[in-house]
Amino acid sequence: MAFDGSSRSVSRHRSPALTLHDPLPPDLTKSQKVLGWFGGHGFTGTLEFFTGKLGIPVFFALLAMAAEFLGALGLITGALSRIAAFGVACVMLVAVFTVHAHNGFFMNWTGQQPGEGFEYHILAVALASIVLVKGGGAWSLDGWLSTRDR
Repeated sequence: MAFDGSSRSVSRHRSPALTLHDPLPPDLTKSQKVLGWFGGHGFTGTLEFFTGKLGIPVFFALLAMAAEFLGALGLITGALSRIAAFGVACVMLVAVFTVHAHNGFFMNWTGQQPGEGFEYHILAVALASIVLVKGGGAWSLDGWLSTRDR
């Protein structure tokens, strides 16, 4: 089943690429927490922040780091897309309620707020919800594997 670009094929069949357009740039920045890229604190620093400052138990801190990092890789490649999207959505929702809700809705674009709002997190949850419902798309690794045996 090929994607021909007509609206009829889009409405009747899976989208060719849900994973390769929107989540790519934000997901690459998730490596700051685990690998220390883009000015992040790396694995040890992030674990200390989660357990020390936020008071999250070690197991859940490791689970959040894995969900965010491996979930990002899953969304980029389309591997286990729904599981990856679920993990990312859970991390974003917890971040809203534990850290960002008291700063309001909007992100701190001008530097006038004490911290970041939860605008981005709601976007991430919305995008993850699309992947949860629709899957990774025909161009994802999941989509390729599901049509390979036919």
